[in-house]
Amino acid sequence: MKLTKRGEYAMRGLIDLAIAREAGREWVQLREITAKETIPLPFLEQIFHQLREAGIVEGKRGKRGGYMLARPASTIPVGEVVRLIDGPLAPIACVSHSAYAKCSCPDEEHCGLRLLMMDVRSAISDVLDRCTLAQVVEITLRKLRQDGIPLPFSAAPEIVDFQI
Repeated sequence: MKLTKRGEYAMRGLIDLAIAREAGREWVQLREITAKETIPLPFLEQIFHQLREAGIVEGKRGKRGGYMLARPASTIPVGEVVRLIDGPLAPIACVSHSAYAKCSCPDEEHCGLRLLMMDVRSAISDVLDRCTLAQVVEITLRKLRQDGIPLPFSAAPEIVDFQI
């Protein structure tokens, strides 16, 4: 399992939406996120389209539009986002739950490599499914506060026309 740029950008964008909510803002324009995170806007638009289709975020058009979390951050496991954006967590296909494919090993049942990779998949899955977006945001907020950095998205946004 490798977190791709798409997966990283999805998580960073979701973290920003959750931080904005903590700062008292519901709707955030993607331009604000791209400016803060230095992510190409067209790339983030594609990612957020996928997140919207999956019901993780909501989008609203217009001057006061943007995106917001569709459900509480405490109900969004990191594993759900990673699987949605990057696919299966398994390091090899023969241990995947969602994208299983037979490997070239003649005795899959007794293959030591497969058994090891099952443990790796389970460990990755356990960590990512146990950790929610809210927990990642809490860690981020704690560090920002500890370093005396103001919360991003606390100021009123510059209003621009928004397209979904």
